[in-house]
Amino acid sequence: MQLSPQQLKTNIQFIAQQVGFDDCRFSIAATSPHSDRFYEWLAEGTAGDMKWLERDPHRRVDPREVVPGAKTVISLALNYNPGEHPQSDYRIAKYSLNQDYHDIIDGMLKDLNEALAEMGGQQRYYVDTGPILERDFATASGLGWNGKSTVQIHPKLGTWFFLCELITTLDIPPDQAHPDRCGKCTSCIQACPTNAITSPRKMDARRCISYLTIEHHGSIPEALRPLMGDRIYGCDDCLTACPWNKFAALARETKFHAKQEIFQYSLRDFLTFDEKKFRHVFAKSPIKRIKLEKFLRNICVAIGNTGDVGDIELLQATAKQHGMLVQEHAEWAIKEIQTRQ
Repeated sequence: MQLSPQQLKTNIQFIAQQVGFDDCRFSIAATSPHSDRFYEWLAEGTAGDMKWLERDPHRRVDPREVVPGAKTVISLALNYNPGEHPQSDYRIAKYSLNQDYHDIIDGMLKDLNEALAEMGGQQRYYVDTGPILERDFATASGLGWNGKSTVQIHPKLGTWFFLCELITTLDIPPDQAHPDRCGKCTSCIQACPTNAITSPRKMDARRCISYLTIEHHGSIPEALRPLMGDRIYGCDDCLTACPWNKFAALARETKFHAKQEIFQYSLRDFLTFDEKKFRHVFAKSPIKRIKLEKFLRNICVAIGNTGDVGDIELLQATAKQHGMLVQEHAEWAIKEIQTRQ
């Protein structure tokens, strides 16, 4: 017996819940209503080193360019809230406290994709890896709304969730969009250490600490280094500031909870890491993606902001053992420490 569109929708939502997702919503596969803003953002150059965003931008704004015959975008949310950041002399983004989310969510999406294929659908699925303006379609589906920080906000999950999607040829009734509930609140804008949120829902990625510590390949601008403080991988300040997080529960998936083994190391310890040690400690972590050179660059900046004269000898050794990128930031850190003394 062929299922009605509504029965199809109910079944998919049930399967998504069984697979482990916390929310599942549907929107029409069509050109994003915010495509003009995306093109403007690219033209302004505020994407920085993220050149992949400039490749075939028309595919990002229209999922039918990605999956011919696509009728529906299924947006999914997965809670990753690990609770408080463990005590340490540095900070990393909460999503990176344990296992790489790609390794977890890809398997979940694969299971859901197989179920949709059995229903007669053809799909492509992504978790921030594909050409789709995921927040636009999440908003259209009612899976929260896009906050002033440009981060998606969910009424029950706050800001602590991963967003992923399947573009499918199945014709599924869409959900209603969720109203914008930010109101007059500007907490996220005020919380940004580098003023990267230049106006509501407008981000200059080149100033964002998450961008600088993860996506940016070269030297971190000197004017921004002191503003990074003790952050070595990502930044949660605009997420933490959101008042909707008072409703957020801890993640059910324990693989998102903090992996204590990482936090046995200090910033000084990290400076002594070689390639082998780095790969071993961060083997299943998203931090491994930035590789050792960028990691040490970030460590040098953090020590420059928080260290003391006891760190200078180790910074000098680090400068001698690594390439120009690490050397530059190690020498900067030494000067910052000497200036404070």
